Amino acid sequence: MNGASLGLRQGNFINTLNPASYSAVDSLTMLFDIGVSGQTTNFSEQTNGVTKRLNTKNASFDYFVSSFRLLPKVGMSFGFLPYSNVGYKYTVKNYIDRTNGTVTEVHNGDGGLHQAFIGAGWQAFKSFSMGVNLSYFWGTINREISTSSTTNIQSLSRKYSASVRNYKLDFGVQYEHQLDKANTLTFGATFGLGHNINADYTCLVINKTNTDTTSYVVDDALSLPMSYAVGAAWKHDNRLVVDADVAMHAWGKLDYPGINSEGKFVAQSGILKNSYQVRLGADYVPNPQDHRKFYKRIHYKLGCGFTTPYYNIEGKNGPSEISVTAGLGIPLQSSYNNRSFLNVSAQWVRNSATDMITENTFRLNLGITFNERWFAKWKIN
Repeated sequence: MNGASLGLRQGNFINTLNPASYSAVDSLTMLFDIGVSGQTTNFSEQTNGVTKRLNTKNASFDYFVSSFRLLPKVGMSFGFLPYSNVGYKYTVKNYIDRTNGTVTEVHNGDGGLHQAFIGAGWQAFKSFSMGVNLSYFWGTINREISTSSTTNIQSLSRKYSASVRNYKLDFGVQYEHQLDKANTLTFGATFGLGHNINADYTCLVINKTNTDTTSYVVDDALSLPMSYAVGAAWKHDNRLVVDADVAMHAWGKLDYPGINSEGKFVAQSGILKNSYQVRLGADYVPNPQDHRKFYKRIHYKLGCGFTTPYYNIEGKNGPSEISVTAGLGIPLQSSYNNRSFLNVSAQWVRNSATDMITENTFRLNLGITFNERWFAKWKIN
């Protein structure tokens, strides 16, 4: 469903995007969800009327999460989720003139942040639930810009790095309203706590000619933004679910380290901007109770989304994102378990902006949801 889920509240899958949903898991169930993905990305750029293209491929382990009923009306979840990923390498060549020749810049980036979390959801009243996710995230981000020249222009290398070890808090609520016997409307909202993550950002300027190195550090340079999201889900006859969400991340209130017009490495405003996101998704199953016709118990899912950029590049908006997803939830049958699912989805993502590189990514996601009745009591007749 392309991430649309703030109003989703069902006991047969784990909705980590709104921790209030954890209270929907029943007292007999133990859920495990594991996911991997592979993707191919096409980069294209217009230069002097000529289109240049490059294709890349990679695969990754995406997540592991689990959920179960901890206490009456209280559900719990824990697991591992990715938070961010950095990986790029590209070259920029600029011809100055006959005297100074060509200057080449090589840009590299690698690293990322990982996230382990534990969360709980409590059904405070019949129709109202609340929840919280507490995450610990860690990792290192490295970036480098290295210049070289065909003449005697000074060659420099600038290396940026930051190491992160901190926490993250996300809160969620859900209100469920029964319209009639066949229709239910659930409203959801989440709030992410913004705060400084006590991570210093270091810049090393290395003169390749004489190996002189100058170090600059911006203390407590990085922060998490406040985030707000609201959504609603309509469920019809336990066969159709439609969810729509809107979210905002307040990056615009945060400063970010960079080299200013005076050549100093300092925290600057105006580099980041608020990001907005809209997502819409649907899940349809013809007849979940039909045990004769297998295809009628398959879940058919669609989703789409649009996200605005959270950063500026040389005073211009960064790339915006459009995404579309289609997938299947295929029930796994066995002599003891008929509630687990194999989830397969394909996603297309396009990142583009005027006069910038365009990215088109095709991603294949594969996940397995194990739905086990671990806590059922044996009865001897």
